[in-house]
Amino acid sequence: MRAVTLKQLRTLCAVARHCSFAGAAEELHLTPPAVTMQIKELESVVGLPLFDRGARAVALTMSGEYFLVYARRVLSTLKDAEDAMARLRGAESGRITIGMVSTAKYFLPRLLAKFRARHRGVEMRLAVGNREQLVRQLHDNDVDLAVMGRPPRELDTRAEPFAAHPHAVVAAPEHPLAKRHGIPPAELGGEEFIVREPGSGTRAAMEQFFREHRLSPPRVMEMTSNETIKQAVIANMGLAFLSLHTAGLELATGQLAVLDVVGLPLVRRWHIINIRGKPLSPAAEALREFVLEQGEALIAAQFAAALPAGAPTS
Repeated sequence: MRAVTLKQLRTLCAVARHCSFAGAAEELHLTPPAVTMQIKELESVVGLPLFDRGARAVALTMSGEYFLVYARRVLSTLKDAEDAMARLRGAESGRITIGMVSTAKYFLPRLLAKFRARHRGVEMRLAVGNREQLVRQLHDNDVDLAVMGRPPRELDTRAEPFAAHPHAVVAAPEHPLAKRHGIPPAELGGEEFIVREPGSGTRAAMEQFFREHRLSPPRVMEMTSNETIKQAVIANMGLAFLSLHTAGLELATGQLAVLDVVGLPLVRRWHIINIRGKPLSPAAEALREFVLEQGEALIAAQFAAALPAGAPTS
């Protein structure tokens, strides 16, 4: 086992996380052949196969499942050591890994740019996924901080709200409902919807609204990308229930319209989250405080011109 490298362990964890060599390659900024090489070398050292290479997906073998536990433990211990050294160096240096749900990519990079301007010595890495993926990354100690809408109940976390997060139904401007006011929710029951995948916070918010109003609208298709959903709605393929923060540009340019549905927008809160009991490095603590102090004002300024009248920005 002395020949095992940290790079191999990180590659193992990435492949296990994505169930894909291509997905791991994208995360690690490597080529798929390079990822394959790392795993083959690791299997050679271990002396057992770690993955079953199926036609459609990659799955851990039993030996792979066991070895993954120890690989994560090694990387977690190394991360704790890095954080301990960072606390000795102070807030002006160190590395932070920030996890975010895909919806947050429409504003979080701007917040991080503002923070980075004040803390030039801090390195930052972004990990993007849906809510379920982010909860798993928090559990595995893969991220220091996470930004999401609905805090995880399955983990012991510190979840602090910092900004309003409005959701509403959007349509193409030529859709008949786009010209209506005070639309009863019941009228959405016959409309076709393009929806996010299970595990998405947006999907959960939509299903909550549908349950409250006893709606079961037909779903045209399911998509994992907000960008693809927006393009489908612009093409008038159906309606979508989206975070308004994902559609700021399209709303501002008139490519999308927010339907005036009674009871919407549904306002949730953005949260910044970390595992309770795990000390943050000074850099991560500084970022947490920055988001709590500045996040709401910066997000409100970014989206105020794009959101419809009455939609909360703070």
